[in-house]
Amino acid sequence: MERALKEITPKSQDYSQWYVDVATKAELMDYAPVKGFMVIRPYGYRIWELIQGFLDARFRATGHQNAYFPLLIPESLLMREAEHVAGFSPEVAWVTQGGSEALAERLAIRPTSETIIGAMYSRWIQSYRDLPVLINQWCNVVRWEKATRPFLRTTEFLWQEGHTVHRTEAEAREEARRMLGVYRETVEGELAVPVIPGVKSPGQRFAGAVDTYTLEALMGDGRALQAATSHFLGQNFARAYEIRFLDEDGQLKYGWTTSWGASTRLIGALIMVHGDDKGLRLPPAVAPVQVVVVPIGTGADRERVVAEARRVGEALTGFRVTVDDRPEYTPGWKYNDWEMRGVPLRIEIGPRDLARGQVVLARRDTGEKTVVPAGDVVRAVGETLAAVQRGLYEQALAFRQAMSRTIADVEDITREGGRGFFWAGWCGESACEDAVQERTGATLRCLPDEAEEVEPPGSCLVCHRPARHRAVFARAY
Repeated sequence: MERALKEITPKSQDYSQWYVDVATKAELMDYAPVKGFMVIRPYGYRIWELIQGFLDARFRATGHQNAYFPLLIPESLLMREAEHVAGFSPEVAWVTQGGSEALAERLAIRPTSETIIGAMYSRWIQSYRDLPVLINQWCNVVRWEKATRPFLRTTEFLWQEGHTVHRTEAEAREEARRMLGVYRETVEGELAVPVIPGVKSPGQRFAGAVDTYTLEALMGDGRALQAATSHFLGQNFARAYEIRFLDEDGQLKYGWTTSWGASTRLIGALIMVHGDDKGLRLPPAVAPVQVVVVPIGTGADRERVVAEARRVGEALTGFRVTVDDRPEYTPGWKYNDWEMRGVPLRIEIGPRDLARGQVVLARRDTGEKTVVPAGDVVRAVGETLAAVQRGLYEQALAFRQAMSRTIADVEDITREGGRGFFWAGWCGESACEDAVQERTGATLRCLPDEAEEVEPPGSCLVCHRPARHRAVFARAY
């Protein structure tokens, strides 16, 4: 018996439930027995592997190497960087017993790894000749969140965290900026998600950082999502963990450090930026299945149509292809199932197509269907997938532009419904930044890079004094 089709709550009816429906029914994840944890299912994990692949290749191209550091961090080590601890202490999970014995010292389950990595770097770095140290690790972290949502905020999540040490402040700042650029290339290029790069305000920066650089993306409900961050840590962690080197001038100096990371939260961004009421719409670059071939035929026609579908599938070398020739499901059921999973392109082949030497290409992003000669299918598939990749980015960018407003007063955020990016002047005072959040629920997402600025700062949206910065505000995940 054919399984019932999976229904999704419409986005317009309940966006939060729509998001959960897509994440679960497209089989990206499932809820684990422990509250706040999730299981990433094979389809979802494959998306993560593809994202990993693009990021890792860029990390290596910029001179970074992968390593792995322990999951557990001694409390005494964590406490050596006071600002860092203050920022993370509410979210830290602790191990207090090993086997049947109580531990003499509590062990933190890493919320991030600056502390343990800093301790190791202090052993490894002796001379300026040892610099720069450019290391990344792929791992999991645990942060005891009060409110969780699949991929966007879970107690345990997967990510990568880069940690580097440099000889000079200029080199470290350049590194932090370079890695933000790497993230932008990946998020915009492969995930087709437009972002605004910029620097966080002092009130929003990473605990222990001197500057935090960020990529801010707009989700389908008008809320912002921090897609990736890169931190210039100055010498804060170097001093806390005695990361020193003998410089060429014979002076013992502290290193300049950075850290940077992106996580499985990016899968949540894919859902919310591109998804629709049918389910996922995946950019081809990160789609586990880029093309599904569906034969349409019964009785005497079936064998011939299935054989042609398999031949087409085999011809599409270089693409991630599935031939769905399962006899127990109707073509209509298959269409809905693969649309739910966001497969960018479907190829339909029926008896008439076989007789005419053609196939039908159906795009997931637009629903557009095109008839192409069977002998031209490889070229047509390549061009169509490239068009889908571009199209998804252009749609997301157009949505962001339509949802971006320049405002003069904080109350404009509420009057506009609080959805979208709000560009406004900011005087630089934390009191005004806090007032925006208290009165509207929006936070200062970033001070955009110069290239992103569209007009002079003007006056502060709260106190109306001359603004020092042009800032982007939004309600956020």
